[in-house]
Amino acid sequence: MGKILIYLHQLLIIKKFKQMKKLLLTVVVALSTLAASAQFMVVTTYDSEQEETMDQITANMGVGFMVSDDITLGGVRSLDDAGDNSYEIFVRYNLAMMEGAYAMIQMPTEEMSDNMKVGLGMSFAVWNSLYLEPNYTMPVSEDGNGDREGEFNIGIGYRF
Repeated sequence: MGKILIYLHQLLIIKKFKQMKKLLLTVVVALSTLAASAQFMVVTTYDSEQEETMDQITANMGVGFMVSDDITLGGVRSLDDAGDNSYEIFVRYNLAMMEGAYAMIQMPTEEMSDNMKVGLGMSFAVWNSLYLEPNYTMPVSEDGNGDREGEFNIGIGYRF
């Protein structure tokens, strides 16, 4: 009788293992399909204020996830006024009226509404998935001197 119970116990363990294996395989297929249909992009902005090293290109590097054909959400590593690393969130909306045009909002993770920037830009396909992205951004609120000086940036993007 004891040998029969041990045998049945092992059969139950094998059956549960097969069910878990099927469940795991289903989850892997579902997630890989989601990742395959999603489009990611790596972006950076040329920073002429940096010294003549790779920091001019890598100081403002970030990653974006295209939620839909029109909306991209992402995060960017940038340098604050003191020269320390800080992180910012960006949202892009592709404008339907012109191919490659987009409106953007970029804000730091701290004091978001006070330091928010809005802007317009264009994406020009250079080669395969490499894009040149000139844009103009302007702060929403005035600085300490009462100015809202915008800036022109040259960006590079690569889409996966």
